[in-house]
Amino acid sequence: MDAPSLRLNTEIQTENAMVIACFPSVGMVSSIVAHYLIDHLDLEFVGGLVDDRLPAISLIQQGVPLPPIRAYAGKPQCTIEGCDQVILLMSEMVVPESLVHKIVWALFEWSKEHKVLAGVVVDAFAKAGMKSGMDGVDPVVEYEDTDAIDVVGIGCNETVRDLLRKMNIPLLENGVIRGMNAGILSEATRRGIGTMSIMVEADPRFPDARAAAAVIERLNDLLPMELPEEPLLEEAEMLEAQLKALLDPTGEGDGTTPGNAMLYG
Repeated sequence: MDAPSLRLNTEIQTENAMVIACFPSVGMVSSIVAHYLIDHLDLEFVGGLVDDRLPAISLIQQGVPLPPIRAYAGKPQCTIEGCDQVILLMSEMVVPESLVHKIVWALFEWSKEHKVLAGVVVDAFAKAGMKSGMDGVDPVVEYEDTDAIDVVGIGCNETVRDLLRKMNIPLLENGVIRGMNAGILSEATRRGIGTMSIMVEADPRFPDARAAAAVIERLNDLLPMELPEEPLLEEAEMLEAQLKALLDPTGEGDGTTPGNAMLYG
């Protein structure tokens, strides 16, 4: 195989889709958000990304083996004009740095061919004064630390930046992001594609359900789920417990560090 390939069910409609990217983040925020969206937007597994340079691992869920970078799709209500489909890309695996640009290029070439409309990247950064523990791919941002769970946004064009302002998400003024999320946003900017990142302050010591709930509340402006806050938080906490068990199946760890360095979030 010469290049990464995103292989989806051929029956899936991709034109005018919003792609939501949930790659590893501080506090496992992206994974909690991804699982929540799959459940509440009725998204179905439709395929994944294939590349023979990726580690040969498979995630097992309820007896079903799944690829490390996988895709889900569905047709929930969307508030962005023209959007009538959602495709969720997610992984618990930190993509090796040597493959990031190749995979990002393949994803954007696929998006161009299939006329994808918009993109959202879910990400998180460590609370002020804490280290993320993400082995060199953690974002570093300058933000105003408040008592609330702080959220910032990045927009790849002015239209998206205006949308973030309307969502009451302040723009990130200064910072550095790395890995897949950085690659996606940089390429979207280069191509002028309407892509945003929603980043939340998270506790890096454990899966942070409250930070994930804060992102889900913001996504409610794009994909109205009309869910009250308390059940949302309760379910995020349940997903937090499931992810802890997934990353430490022996039950012997402290829940703060994945058993496999390739897995995070």
